[in-house]
Amino acid sequence: MGKYELLRARLASDLPDIDLHLSQPASDGELALVHDPHYVTAIEEGSLSPQAQREIGFPWNEGMVVRARRSCGATIQAARTAFSEGVSGNLAGGTHHAYRDKGGGFCVFNDAAVTSRLMQAEWMRQHARPLQVAIIDLDVHQGNGTASIFAQDPSVFTLSLHGEKNFPFRKEDSDLDVALPDGCRDDAYLEALEQALITLEQRFEPGLVIYLAGADPFEGDRLGRLKLTYDGLEARDRRVFDWAFQRRLPLAFAMAGGYGTRIEETVQVQVNTFRVARAYWRHWQNRA
Repeated sequence: MGKYELLRARLASDLPDIDLHLSQPASDGELALVHDPHYVTAIEEGSLSPQAQREIGFPWNEGMVVRARRSCGATIQAARTAFSEGVSGNLAGGTHHAYRDKGGGFCVFNDAAVTSRLMQAEWMRQHARPLQVAIIDLDVHQGNGTASIFAQDPSVFTLSLHGEKNFPFRKEDSDLDVALPDGCRDDAYLEALEQALITLEQRFEPGLVIYLAGADPFEGDRLGRLKLTYDGLEARDRRVFDWAFQRRLPLAFAMAGGYGTRIEETVQVQVNTFRVARAYWRHWQNRA
């Protein structure tokens, strides 16, 4: 949990021109676009079964509820900002293990899924035509909750690049899954990403990109099992931002997982993502 506070402090000191805002909590109505209302109520009231709470991994308290709502709300705000600014990010989020009716893997509500549904609803009201959303999930763990939520929805494309043998051990079917072997290094990872983006473009035409920029493929991560360097992860981020920028697609991103043996290393990966994002935000402003 400490990485979030450290990340905010590093951004304020190292990248002071980034505009930081306190997120608003996602409402019951927004959460219900994806989640079973009974599940939302159980989270709010702390009435989940002990087994369901253990599956999430956090003990219940009021602070957990507030954090889960605000983490989801931050991705919503990032997406709204991305439509006007080109690029915007959430210092937390990426809670892709949350299903419609349950949480898991430190994920309570699925921020990418809720944001996708809400942006589609707002877009339809304003433009009277559908919005297609691509979720590019580069956390080292498969986005099983996201894949399940959108399994029958052709308007959202789920792409997951993840460790083949890593959590979750029962994977769901994303629209495109790329499973990587333990020990995968920069070159092989970046080639797999390139091919995945080519396939995404062949099969789908998004109007919004939601990017889960997990820090856990890093070679120093306790839970990652891949071997990407700082340079490799920066190249990954540049490729995703460049892909979206070339197509003039607004991009909202979230930090997703990161469990470094040294917390400072996880935070450095995330700071680097924001540094790349800032560069592409400037490109957007110059092209506006």
